[in-house]
This record gives sequence, C-alpha cells and structure tokens, in this order.
Amino acid sequence: MMKVSSSSLRKQMKRLLKMGFYKEILLQPSKLLILASLLWVAEIFVNIIVIENVPYTEIDWKAYMQQVEGVSNYTFDYMQLKGETGPLVYPAGFIYIYLVFYYITEFGTNVHRAQYLFAVIYLATLIAVFRLYHKTQKVPPFVMIFICCASYRIHSIYILRLFNDPVAMLFLYMALNMFIDNRFGWGCFLYSVAVSVKMNILLFAPGLALVLLMKFGVLGSIPYLSICATVQLVLGLPFLIANPVAYIVKSFELSRQFFYQWTVNWRLISEELFLSRYLHITLLSLHIVVLLLFLLYRWMKPTMTVMGLLTATPSVKSSKHSLTASNMLLIFFTSNYIGMVFSRTLHYQFYVWYFHSLPYLLWHSSDYTMLRILVLGMIELCWNTFPSTVVSSAVLHVCHLMILHRIWQYGNIHVHSSRVLERTKKQ
Repeated sequence: MMKVSSSSLRKQMKRLLKMGFYKEILLQPSKLLILASLLWVAEIFVNIIVIENVPYTEIDWKAYMQQVEGVSNYTFDYMQLKGETGPLVYPAGFIYIYLVFYYITEFGTNVHRAQYLFAVIYLATLIAVFRLYHKTQKVPPFVMIFICCASYRIHSIYILRLFNDPVAMLFLYMALNMFIDNRFGWGCFLYSVAVSVKMNILLFAPGLALVLLMKFGVLGSIPYLSICATVQLVLGLPFLIANPVAYIVKSFELSRQFFYQWTVNWRLISEELFLSRYLHITLLSLHIVVLLLFLLYRWMKPTMTVMGLLTATPSVKSSKHSLTASNMLLIFFTSNYIGMVFSRTLHYQFYVWYFHSLPYLLWHSSDYTMLRILVLGMIELCWNTFPSTVVSSAVLHVCHLMILHRIWQYGNIHVHSSRVLERTKKQ
C-alpha cells in the first residue's frame, strides 16, 4: 500500500512540475473552478486589506439608513420616507434588506461592520458569477483574474461606497444560475427580488421574456410571470396600502433626472443637451430598435416571425440545441448590455450592472485575446477616470459600440448552436 501511495504521489508531483498542467488551469474552460477557487480565497484577504487600510467614502449610506429608519418607526407612506440626499426612490425589497443592515450595524452607525457585510456580498457574487462561467465553459480561466482582482472601481463600489447596486446584482446572478439550471420558478422569484432592490434589473427583462416564450410559450409563461408579479405585490403591500400612488411613482420613478456632474458616458456633450428630453427619447428609441433587431435577426430562428413566436407550441419554439445554458446567458447579458450602451447616463456605481458580463460577451467573438484584454482595460480606465472627461466618455462609447458590433457578428444563437452540434458529431 505504501509503494502504491508513494508512486501515486510521485506522479502527482511530476504533473505539478509540468508546464502543461498550468496551461490547462489558465486556458481550459473545464478547469476554471481551480483558478476561480484560488482567486476567491485571495479576494478574502484583498477585501480585508482594503477595508482596514483604505478610507471609506460616504455617499449614500447615511441617506439609506435615514430612509429605512422611517419604516422602522412604522412610516409606510413613500412621500414621507426621505434622507439627506432626497426622497426614497427604490422599491420595497431595498427597504427590507437595508432594514436588516440597519439593525446589524447598530442603526447604521457602525460603517466598519457594514463594509464587512458588503465584502460578504462581494464574495457571494463572485461564487454566483464563477458558477455561470463554469457551467457555460465559454471563457478561459485566466479571465477570472480580470473579473475579481484587477478592478479597483468594483472593490470601491462594494466595500468603500456601500451602494445598493451590488445587492441587486447578487440576486440577479443567483437568478441567472437558476435559469441555466432550468429552475425557472426559483429564477423568477430571485429575479423579482432583484428588481425590488433596484429597477436597473429591468434591463434584463426583454431577455427573460424571450427565454420564457421560447421555453414555455405564451400560456406556459404566465405562471412564471405571475411569480414575478406576486413578489412585487407582497413586498410592496404595506406601502401600497398606505399610499399606492406614492409607492408606484417613487419606487419606479422612470422620469428621474440625473446630475451631469456624475455622468461617465456623456461628458462629451453639453449639460443642456444632457438634460434634453429629445436626447432621452432618441436613446430610448435606439434601445428599442436595437433590441428588436437582435430579437428578429439573432435570437429568433430565420424561419419564424414574431407572431409565430407568440403562437407556436413550446416544442417548436425551442429546440434542445438553441436554448442551451450558454445561449440563455448570452441573451440575458446582451439584453442588459444594449440598455447600458443606450443609457441616458451611467454613474460610477452603475459599472457593476455589466462588469461581470463583459468577458462573457467579448469571448463570444473570435477576436485576438490581446484585443479583448485591451478593450477590458480601456473600459476599466474610463470608469476609473474621475471626474470623467470628453476623452474618457468618447473612448467608453467606442468600446461599447465595438463590443455591440462583435455581439451582432457572433451572437446568432442558432448559428452558434449548429456549429457546436457539428463539432459534437465530428468528435
């Protein structure tokens, strides 16, 4: 037994000394969890070092605590819930989650403890994101280095600013994990919870609607959409009873005006144009048009019309080869990304809305690896430029449009699925 044991040990040592072993860990998608696990452990220490050594910056935390404090005093009228930065403009899920934070952090006064709470949220998000990349096996493991350790801005948003965006994105990535596992009930539940924290999650809604239609048809989608609606109704019920108009208007305030001083993507235009409703309508129109183009020419089968999609049976809508986990994730990420490209403004904390999905979108093209890394680096640089400049905004738009063009070129899920099927048959 000892001889077998020592022989096995020698074989393992020889394998560890071979360069091919490390190349596999860095380049083979099937080996992603090895590097991801090491990076996740490293991130524990990175977060502790940052929290203990980099000064916290107060932006919205106090306002969040003031807003939920009103609910702790049994005030449920959204018109009465305010903080030092203004009225409460987030749905009910935000209130319940931040109310928990309020009590854990000694009524919001223990910011240091709150930072560690957000470190946990950050680490949980990485687990959910790593699992998505592992399940789809589209991206080489070394890219996970850029997803976690390489971004100063992302660490800042999570543990030095304590914004609510990371909380919403955690629930979103948990929902996506459920969807690719075909657990759509739990996926819709978690998705709706994410929307109840911050409504930017609605950018994923066109993708979700399409996936549900392709998977279950119109009638089959109703129970899942009912789950989404029920979650919103139950969470918002106390506030709807107190003042339904105030809750609906404030929690999903689509007409909200943003400040020019915080914009990352539109510094290259004047403030007057930035605030113009004509610009907002133009961007919204472009958003809708591009979504429709992707729907018609990249996500639907060439032989199927919109009416055909709505009336066909689920088995006709979605073959087992077209709605793979990889293609579902591509639809979700692209849906959100199009919304980001045509957003009327992007504030610094909005970076988390698409940061973890950028490598997935880039690695769906056949570009050179160095070009992909360069694009990721340029985007990171733009988001780290404060205040933003004409140049940083222009570069960000160029990178956005370049990625959108590549998704258009390589984002046809049916062509991609056919190629995968052909490769499988050859093997």
